[in-house]
Amino acid sequence: MKKKLYIEGMSCEHCVRHVKNALSEVPGIDSVEVDLKNNYAIVESADEISDDALKNAVVEEAGYELIKIENL
Repeated sequence: MKKKLYIEGMSCEHCVRHVKNALSEVPGIDSVEVDLKNNYAIVESADEISDDALKNAVVEEAGYELIKIENL
């Protein structure tokens, strides 16, 4: 599974680390790449991860706004 998460509210490398750490804590996530310039994160996992779990990590845990999730 590979998904692209469009995230609003990131403004610095500290924000990138915060989002990356929050997404990395979701059970099953194998890798997380965060692009500050284009405001998105790409997550990869061997298993399917629910959009709700990803949204919770971005919104509830990291405190940013999740605009949309795209399957890649």
